[in-house]
Amino acid sequence: MENIIACNLGSYRQFRDGAYSHLAEIGLTNVEIGVPAADAVDALRAELDAHGLTATSLLGSCDVQSETVVSDFQTTLEIAAEMDVKIIFVSVHAGDADRNAVYDRLRAIGENAAPAGIKVCLETHPDLIHNGDIALETMQAVNHPNICVNFDTGNVYYYNHNVTAVTEVQKVIGHVGAVHLKDTNGGYRTWNFPALGEGVVDFKAVFQTLNDAGFYGPFTMELEGIEGENLDEAGAKARVADSLQHLKNIGVI
Repeated sequence: MENIIACNLGSYRQFRDGAYSHLAEIGLTNVEIGVPAADAVDALRAELDAHGLTATSLLGSCDVQSETVVSDFQTTLEIAAEMDVKIIFVSVHAGDADRNAVYDRLRAIGENAAPAGIKVCLETHPDLIHNGDIALETMQAVNHPNICVNFDTGNVYYYNHNVTAVTEVQKVIGHVGAVHLKDTNGGYRTWNFPALGEGVVDFKAVFQTLNDAGFYGPFTMELEGIEGENLDEAGAKARVADSLQHLKNIGVI
């Protein structure tokens, strides 16, 4: 099987207006975008089609601390189903909420997502998914196949000490529904996310580990940059192109 490679539009920073055309130029046909308003779906699909692009994941909002999150999330599920997108990316934070209630809410969202074959993938963020051990604990507690991990290869370094992307992804290998490809200098709480291949992440080993487990994507490039830098549009585009080239160089495309 071939790996599904996509790009989060945030990788283009403030220059998103040129993202679709640039992705088409470099031959990357999959994107991760925000959930559109219900009345904007047709226009968005037409724009994607015009550039030969496919949305492989949608960025949604999921406030698991809210008692109404299950019903609130239903619109997002309906829009994803209308767009035929099978992955919804969300960042969830339990905070002071009762963990069992949070798990129940996520399980209910999974039940609602199941009929459309949608996986709701929880980002590698505190306080439910920020490393392999915590993510596994959350997955086992929720215990629903449509609630998965969005494994972020950079965030595991940002939020933890003495980890590697490979060791952490191995801990949750059976629960990964999506991956964010992000490089890092490896510093704890250090905002240093350069082009893929310029940091410490062993992407070839990450891909091999996931491919061996039968996972082929989507792998979505999320290039968040380096604190204090001032990239122009050409620089932002070059970072996306260079990152894609790195994936080709290591043989995962």
